[in-house]
Amino acid sequence: MNDAMRAAQARLAKLLEADELTAGMYVRVHGEHLIAGRIEQSGPDQARENSDRVRFTRLGANSFGLSVRRHTGRWEKTPFRGTLEETVSTVCAVMQHLVAT
Repeated sequence: MNDAMRAAQARLAKLLEADELTAGMYVRVHGEHLIAGRIEQSGPDQARENSDRVRFTRLGANSFGLSVRRHTGRWEKTPFRGTLEETVSTVCAVMQHLVAT
């Protein structure tokens, strides 16, 4: 993982933790993507597993595109782009159903 993505991961984690709606979400790096989700318990043995919800794709030095995880497991791009602060604001404003606990 390069330094720019490591810094972006830390910044995104801090932004998500600062909002009641997104607090407790994990952030992991996959290439040029920051993937945010929740750890959920599932199955009869209540195993804990990652549930990816939204993806922030690095488009430039301080620009990210936003994608959402579909029920099929595929990522669907949205028209939303901006800084991490702007894209997190978008998630909190119009995608509450995807990130709520």
